Amino acid sequence: MNYSEKNGAGEEGECKESVLTGSVDLESKSVIKNGLIASEQLTIDENLLVDPKQLFIAAKIGEGAHGKVYEGRYGDRIVAIKVLHRGNNSEERASLENRFAREVNMMSRVHHENLVKFIGACKDPLMVIVTELLPGMSLRKYLVSVRPKLLDLHVAINFAIDIARAMDCLHANGIIHRDLKPDNLLLTADQKSVKLADFGLAREESVTEMMTAETGTYRWMAPELYSTVTLRQGEKKHYNNKVDVYSFGIVLWELLTNRMPFEGMSNLQAAYAAAFKQERPILPDDISPDLAFIIQSCWVEDSNLRPSFNQIIRMLNEFLFTLAPPSPPLPEPDNIQPKPVTGNSAITEYSSRNKGKFAFLRHLFASKRVKN
Repeated sequence: MNYSEKNGAGEEGECKESVLTGSVDLESKSVIKNGLIASEQLTIDENLLVDPKQLFIAAKIGEGAHGKVYEGRYGDRIVAIKVLHRGNNSEERASLENRFAREVNMMSRVHHENLVKFIGACKDPLMVIVTELLPGMSLRKYLVSVRPKLLDLHVAINFAIDIARAMDCLHANGIIHRDLKPDNLLLTADQKSVKLADFGLAREESVTEMMTAETGTYRWMAPELYSTVTLRQGEKKHYNNKVDVYSFGIVLWELLTNRMPFEGMSNLQAAYAAAFKQERPILPDDISPDLAFIIQSCWVEDSNLRPSFNQIIRMLNEFLFTLAPPSPPLPEPDNIQPKPVTGNSAITEYSSRNKGKFAFLRHLFASKRVKN
């Protein structure tokens, strides 16, 4: 859901479940149809629906495999409107309606400052999902716009922490995203924060289903999503939420290098290299050992060895505390003569003050972690 705009309800950064949690039907019972495992149709609670007469669609701002996204208005509010495809036959229509209901139900369940805010949905005459509109661009477009320049390290790490917080919230609510990549991440207008915008391929962890070609984009996908040999009829593809951790590792690498993962390869070549040759994007020689450890632990082959997003957030915060604060832009002097500085005394004094400050913060962080 490529549309563009820090917390919904509750305290800053707190992951909240919707008060409508009890009103949405997220259970998908397996049934046998034509020898294949299928799911009964999901339903959407009437409380989640908006009046289509209040919706006004304007310019298209994005397009994906499953729908188009427009800027629009709901009542007096500027919003993003995702219009999903209906399908060309009854079987395809039923599948797409099920996907639509699943996405609506999941978006209505979770609230976090780093998740795009869900407003409502329509079933007729079009399948529509309405969310807040972010005036910023996607992380993908932003990275391309500044390439080959690297992001400031503070900016890159803060973006990574935003993404990890959003994913931690999803996992805390039993949701696997399966398609984490820069195209699905949007910058806020001030370009200081990132929000996760698309739940189109997300699934509940309780739902095990057949492996499908729709899942994710190969450059960012965990190998276990596609590397298993052809499954026997009726056999299910098994994976857990650590597929999202693998994708996060690729995104973090991208934030630090501002390069396309597996550049020079096609999507299928990238998939083959990752799954069957255990290749990963090359880490820069000058990368911090702490960051290298986080990235490599995220994309390790054995998914059970990958960290949780809660652990990733802690590691990234610990690394952030070791960095000197970013230098603020200096105001232009206006007839003010600067004081002479002798040698490196001013720099030494500043450096020692901050060393003490960050040592205290690291000690405080470590103490809290032990208590938890």
